Amino acid sequence: MRKLLLLVVLAAATSGCGILYKQPIYQGNLIDKAAADQLQVGMSRQQVQALLGTPSVADPFHHDRWDYVASERSNRLGRTAVKDLTLWFEGDALAKWEGDYFPEQDEALVKRMRKFGNLPKEKGKKRH
Repeated sequence: MRKLLLLVVLAAATSGCGILYKQPIYQGNLIDKAAADQLQVGMSRQQVQALLGTPSVADPFHHDRWDYVASERSNRLGRTAVKDLTLWFEGDALAKWEGDYFPEQDEALVKRMRKFGNLPKEKGKKRH
C-alpha cells in the first residue's frame, strides 16, 4: 500500500512541473533563410518589410534601426537562446545588417505552421 501511495504521489509531483518534458517555446520573428539571403544594400524599407516582415523592435529613438529578435527555449533546463538580426537604414535605403537568426528552426517551424493557415501558402501549391 505504501509503495502504491508513493508511486501516486511521485507521479502527481512530476507530471505538471516539467521535469519529464518541457514544450519548446519559440517567440519572435520567423525569418525565412531564402528571404534573408535576398537582402541587398540599397533596398527600401518597404522591400525589406516585404521580405522579412515587420520588425519586432522598431526603436522610437533610432528610426534608422530595425531589430528582428527571436528566442527559443527547447531544453528541459529552461535555458533560452536569443538571436538578433539588426538592420540599419540611411534615409529609406538599407545600409547594412548584422546578427543572426534561427534559419533551420525557422524553416521547420514555417513548414509546420503552414498547415494551420497562419502563414501564406507556397506559390504553385494547390490545397487538398
